Amino acid sequence: MLLKRDAVEMSLLLDYYGDLLTEKQRTCFDLYYNQDLSLGEIAQEAGISRQGVHDFLARAEQALEDMEEKIGCLARARRQQQALARIVRAAQALRAVPQAGDLAEVILAAAEEIKE
Repeated sequence: MLLKRDAVEMSLLLDYYGDLLTEKQRTCFDLYYNQDLSLGEIAQEAGISRQGVHDFLARAEQALEDMEEKIGCLARARRQQQALARIVRAAQALRAVPQAGDLAEVILAAAEEIKE
């Protein structure tokens, strides 16, 4: 039986590395993790067996995790988000310093640009 992994984590991995999967793997993965369909529902929609869906998902999960382990885009993005949050907090603290208020606003504006 396939144990459903963290859907948010899997969806993020799909966002980063989904183009490396086959179309069928990507479709099954999306239906399972993003649309929350059961294996049976996906099998019926895709015209394959429930076991086939299970196999597609297992291979897709492994491929995505292997890519993340080798390339690390998701981990890097998380580190960048954490660093950006620290920058924003520091700039907000700088607002209280009279001579640094303008600089704090420049830093906060740059942080907003990075977020987008």
